Amino acid sequence: MSLFRCPVCGAPLNREEHTYCCAAGHSYDIAKEGYTYLLPPNQKHSAAPGDDKAMAAARRDFLSAGYYHPLLNTLCSRILSLTGEKSVILDAGCGEGYYTSGIDQALTAAGKTPCMAGIDISKFILRLAAKRNKNIEFAVASCYHLPFPDGAADILLDCFSPLAIDEFRRVLKPGGYFLYVVPGARHLWELKQILYDAPYPNEEKETPYEGFAYTDIVPVDFPLHLERQADIQSLFRMTPYCWKTPKSGVERLETLETLDCQASFRVHIFQKL
Repeated sequence: MSLFRCPVCGAPLNREEHTYCCAAGHSYDIAKEGYTYLLPPNQKHSAAPGDDKAMAAARRDFLSAGYYHPLLNTLCSRILSLTGEKSVILDAGCGEGYYTSGIDQALTAAGKTPCMAGIDISKFILRLAAKRNKNIEFAVASCYHLPFPDGAADILLDCFSPLAIDEFRRVLKPGGYFLYVVPGARHLWELKQILYDAPYPNEEKETPYEGFAYTDIVPVDFPLHLERQADIQSLFRMTPYCWKTPKSGVERLETLETLDCQASFRVHIFQKL
């Protein structure tokens, strides 16, 4: 039986060789890469929502180079301490699966047997995620309509994805944990100084949510040294800056052969009451 539920009727889905099926007869093909498509037409806001092929490739290339490994290590360490031998872990907005797969590998190496699933709204990026790790279920779906049953998850991870707090509360078990990763105030500040004439810091705040209790805010700060223009471009293309940078900023970035900047994240950890 799959972790996923039918997006049409909410019934459990059974994974077969080439399809996911529910008792009501709804069926969803499994792509050759290994993911399925659980995003109904009425939940799509464009023909191809989410990251396009170029952004998906940039994210894969940059993360695969290990630049954000300190953040992955922090997530693995924290989740390892919060999980039992068998835990259900959901990644809402999993991207190309770097963090999802890394967490699965860390828990497995520690002798645990996690049951993991990841969703993202981009079919292009899910193709990469499904190729990265065959032990994890992946589906194209919306954070605001998670294809999971009530109270299914011990851990829910949201790493730079939309905050669908009502859905997160619904799918977490009582006592389960929600890890919310956001940029720190001066995340990639040196990059922003190149792109914009008047950059501004990200807002940092502590926001309580109904039905949750804060347990920690974990800072993750580390330097980045990008040695190739290709890596600089991959970083740029995987960020929201790619959509809103003036031409002059793009041109300045294209002249760089190396880039030194600071990565800064905050991992907000909540427990469901």
